[in-house]
Amino acid sequence: MPSVCAYFQVHQPYRLRPFSFFDKSGDYFNNALNREVMQRVAARCYIPANQALLKIIKATRGTFKVTFSITGTAIEQMREYAPEALKSFQELARTGCVEFLGETYHHSLASLYSPTEFREQVLLHQDLMQTEFRCRPRIFRNTELIFSDSIGAAISDLGFKAVLAEGVDEILGWRSPNSVYRVVGRDVALLTKNYALSDDIAFRFATSGEHGGTLTPESFVARMRERAQSDDVVGIFLDYETFGEHHREESGILRFLAELPACVLADSSWKFLTPSEVIQQHKSVGELSYPRHTSWADCERDLSAWRGNEIQRKALDAIYAYTPDTEERRQVWRKLQTSDHFYYMATKEAADSAVHSYFSPFESPYEAFIAFANVARDLGAAQRS
Repeated sequence: MPSVCAYFQVHQPYRLRPFSFFDKSGDYFNNALNREVMQRVAARCYIPANQALLKIIKATRGTFKVTFSITGTAIEQMREYAPEALKSFQELARTGCVEFLGETYHHSLASLYSPTEFREQVLLHQDLMQTEFRCRPRIFRNTELIFSDSIGAAISDLGFKAVLAEGVDEILGWRSPNSVYRVVGRDVALLTKNYALSDDIAFRFATSGEHGGTLTPESFVARMRERAQSDDVVGIFLDYETFGEHHREESGILRFLAELPACVLADSSWKFLTPSEVIQQHKSVGELSYPRHTSWADCERDLSAWRGNEIQRKALDAIYAYTPDTEERRQVWRKLQTSDHFYYMATKEAADSAVHSYFSPFESPYEAFIAFANVARDLGAAQRS
């Protein structure tokens, strides 16, 4: 029986304010902008989309299942700026039809730079999930689906039973993204994203329907059924902000979300599963090696979104060379590890450049770097004084 594993990422960073060389206030974050973005996204996406999912779960009597990973920085800002959004996620959790994944608390790149910090952030995030949703995640999703064989081993050492990764063509070769694999040398399941189908929604919603029009649930399900075999698991992995923020409500995206599950379930041979259910009901077809780091970002699906140029690498080296001496500075340091800061510094071209610019609060990658470098300098100077 073919299955759909629908997974949504929920993340908001603590954006920096423009911070000059002469600023020494320690007030590093753009709290007004962070409040504005969280409240806007909560109103456009989190609350209405969660209401739609809750209605679907009730209407299907629990047949519909969905999966989230929610970063610690998003939870903190929901608590402060949009508590009704957090309550709506908690209401979904109480249905028993939602699985919450583990990840780094601060949506960081610690898996690439510091095994100790990586472990600490993962454990902090597990504690947060226990506090907010009464669950301790068994399945892992690294920041931006960054994955490699070495990261798989680290995830296994932390006790996770499965991990999500990008279904990169180069890695899969002749294999299907719709199969369940295993991490090399480990008893950890590996679930891959079907990027072609996922990106039809995330990036091509307005143009990937019939005759180049808006995508409909019927046409999407027909396309999915054409590409799936009898025992396949189709991983539809998306930013949750796709629904109402990246694509506005007037585009029809929220209606698409509300109608899609019933359209899938109209064929009784299909079902929705969480990742934990996937690894219980679908056998692994074998190991799948990721000899290089991959991600779900940009056309390259590698690490170049965050460390593809010299200013990004310089900023990353600086922040991971820093050792905080107080808990207050540790909290700031961890917020500075959030991958978005380095994403804003990307100097790419064409479509990738447009995506980076869309998310950045800065006018240019260089302004993003200058603000970050000045904050890092000030943080270090404050510690030395």
